Amino acid sequence: MMEQLGQKPSMEEMPPDYEDFPDIVIEAIETFNSLGDRVQADIGYIGKDYTNLPYYMKINKVEDEDLFLSILLRLDAQAIEISSKRMKAQMDKAKRGHG
Repeated sequence: MMEQLGQKPSMEEMPPDYEDFPDIVIEAIETFNSLGDRVQADIGYIGKDYTNLPYYMKINKVEDEDLFLSILLRLDAQAIEISSKRMKAQMDKAKRGHG
């Protein structure tokens, strides 16, 4: 995109690629994407279903369980926050439409 604007891309400002992350981060992201979502009608996304997590950790031969779980929980917290903001925006929009 910067090239289209006639600017030279800066390596310092460039976001990291997927493969730039450590293996444990990639494994946590892939596991996060494999876990089921828990959703409630009036609330929206309320987090991942961790029922099968021990199996994924065993398959991936996770050694640093604390770090792995920390990454998963961080991803889940971000997903919950995004979902909450979307639900609030939809509710605000609905209220304005009926006002």
